[in-house]
Amino acid sequence: MKTGRTQVKRVPKRGHYDSETVYSILDAGLICHVGFAIEEQPFVIPTAYGRLDNRLFIHGSPASRMLKSLQQGIDVCVTVTLLDGLVLARSAMHHSMNYRSVVLFGTAERVSDREEKLKALYAFTEHVVPGRWAETREPNEQELTATTVLALPIDEASAKIRTGPPVDDAADYDLPHWAGVIPLRMQLGEPIVDPKLTEGIGIPEHVKTYVDKRRKSVA
Repeated sequence: MKTGRTQVKRVPKRGHYDSETVYSILDAGLICHVGFAIEEQPFVIPTAYGRLDNRLFIHGSPASRMLKSLQQGIDVCVTVTLLDGLVLARSAMHHSMNYRSVVLFGTAERVSDREEKLKALYAFTEHVVPGRWAETREPNEQELTATTVLALPIDEASAKIRTGPPVDDAADYDLPHWAGVIPLRMQLGEPIVDPKLTEGIGIPEHVKTYVDKRRKSVA
């Protein structure tokens, strides 16, 4: 539902509030920016994340100032932005970008239960490359203890999306200036083998599938 914090005020027609749209953008991104304030000093920290159902997870060292602060129940704002294109208009003032973004507000809670913590770390790993968890060693007890995991409910959130060509003033459409969109996509290269990899271990199928799928989606 819309709230005073999530309602899109600038170009409201670009706002979306349904879970399906919000989830799709979160699932397509890899980095979020976490905003919070400590003693009136604002911070915005980029970090990896994972989603499981209606919760967004972030994790890191117990010594992290961000994680220590957020688990105290302070307000947090998390954003994810996907840039899809540069929009070049006839007028300099109407240049824009095509994008998909999510803004999420709330308070985070520490995940203490061992099984819930493992599920969160599974979500992180699978978010980066699906199928990766089964091909790795799971965290041991020492690593679990040395990792703080926080969960943020995806309840107060909104998405904002811009697509399509530039929108110029009616009087400018006859100007002799090129206008259009330059698409932007994340490009995946060929997997690079770890020089310390044991001889005879080939690139696993889940990595090949991930690379091929991503390449086809941006073709």
